[in-house]
Amino acid sequence: MTAAATIAARLGDLRPRIALVLGSGLGSLVAAIDDPVTLPYAEIPGFPRSSVSGHAGELVAGTVAGVPVVVLSGRAHYYEHGDAGAMRVPIEALEALGVEILLLTNSAGSLREEIAPGTVMQISDHINFSGTNPLIGIEGDERFVGMTSAYDPGLGEAMRQAAARAGIALSAGVYMWFSGPSFETPAEIRMARLLGADAVGMSTVPEVLLARYRGLRVAAASVITNYGAGMTGAELSHHETKDMAPVGGARLAAILKEMLKAGL
Repeated sequence: MTAAATIAARLGDLRPRIALVLGSGLGSLVAAIDDPVTLPYAEIPGFPRSSVSGHAGELVAGTVAGVPVVVLSGRAHYYEHGDAGAMRVPIEALEALGVEILLLTNSAGSLREEIAPGTVMQISDHINFSGTNPLIGIEGDERFVGMTSAYDPGLGEAMRQAAARAGIALSAGVYMWFSGPSFETPAEIRMARLLGADAVGMSTVPEVLLARYRGLRVAAASVITNYGAGMTGAELSHHETKDMAPVGGARLAAILKEMLKAGL
């Protein structure tokens, strides 16, 4: 049984066209789902197992503000497996289920003093600094995916309007993907700022590439959990990420609910 067939069998008549991927410490967003159906990744053929604390590793489907959604609570990262395409099966399964829109979230480090920990940054574009790509090895001309509008302008506007209705400040910026799992050095942060990045992280870009390859519309947002290395003098840790993610996560949850209530 394929991943999509396994999920469809559990969802019954529920056929979401909107999916969300939750990053580190953002699992509380699952609480917003009404009448949830939960399926651990371990029960879905081909789904990856995440070894990162703060990632539940389960699919949850239901409704938010009356809108059918499917949520991937937790993701696999390149640094866990050395495979940039670790999320290929989940993204392919979502597309096979009829999902058309993918909303991605992550925890990230800010490179700008005005984008403070606990706030939300809409990702307007990204820089793939990892040196790899999840589409490597795929055959056919479809692999040459255009990325000029990787982050859907219409969904981006819907996110900004939702934040305004919710009364939540929403910044916007460029996200740079580092492979991880080590945090960046102060020198790397200085370089990232010179190259035009506003936040750094270890995820999301692979899912964007895979989703665009499958024809999905994409929007993404980062919950800012810390400043980049060297900006404050403090050392970085995953513990800090998990502690701060729920603060911005509550704000991001409110924005996403507003988006869904408005039908995107």
